[in-house]
Amino acid sequence: MNPVDAFRLDGKVALVSGGGGAIGSTIAVGLGGAGARVVVADIDQKLADAAAAKVIQAGAECLALAADITNEAEASRIVAAAVEHFGRIDILVNAVGGGAGKVLFEAQDYPRDAWDWIMELNLRSTLVATQAAVRAMIQAGSGGRVVNISSVRAQLGIDSGYSAYVAAKGAISSLTRQWATEWAKHGITVNAIAPTFVDTPQVATLLGDPAFRAGLVSRVPLGRIGETNDLLGAVLFFASSASSFVTGQILTIDGGLTATQ
Repeated sequence: MNPVDAFRLDGKVALVSGGGGAIGSTIAVGLGGAGARVVVADIDQKLADAAAAKVIQAGAECLALAADITNEAEASRIVAAAVEHFGRIDILVNAVGGGAGKVLFEAQDYPRDAWDWIMELNLRSTLVATQAAVRAMIQAGSGGRVVNISSVRAQLGIDSGYSAYVAAKGAISSLTRQWATEWAKHGITVNAIAPTFVDTPQVATLLGDPAFRAGLVSRVPLGRIGETNDLLGAVLFFASSASSFVTGQILTIDGGLTATQ
């Protein structure tokens, strides 16, 4: 067997929650390019449709669905629709998240409403989508792959008002290990990627500050800001049979940032 074939996803069905976003749509297109049939779920139907069009253009089948993935009923509906349309779910990528740059507060004064919003957007979206998808995987009895998106902020603090975000991402890293332990008996692997800042519209304001951008680049040994495509190889690895003996791992994608801390 050609070792590269282990990274192929032919015959698999992948659900990307938050698939209409910059990171999610890149991942959706990449999964489709590797042979998967893709379900793009996003709270914004227009963004889901746009991402699905890119997946289809890349030569893969794709279903675009709108849903609030922080809501249990909505997550269950999306999973049921995916199973009805494609017959199964083999891969879940949790790409809902972010928002840290919009609610920066000193730790001693971090407001409850901002805290709850960050937790809903990052942690609850991951929890609810994963529970719904894994129930379907367990019922099907054919194993599966869950790929979470954590952050370098799960392991490194930053003096910029990120209390809620680092808490949410730290919890995602911990849940990745916990779920990997619980669901191994079902043949389901659970892993996560942990990127540093990636150049997307969500962080455009932060990266648009020349001093902030220069400071960040100066701390990255590879000397640049991450791009969405930089995340794709790791996601494909975790989603494919190439990682069949890998579970409970968090792969940092940061240009060497954490190696210098």
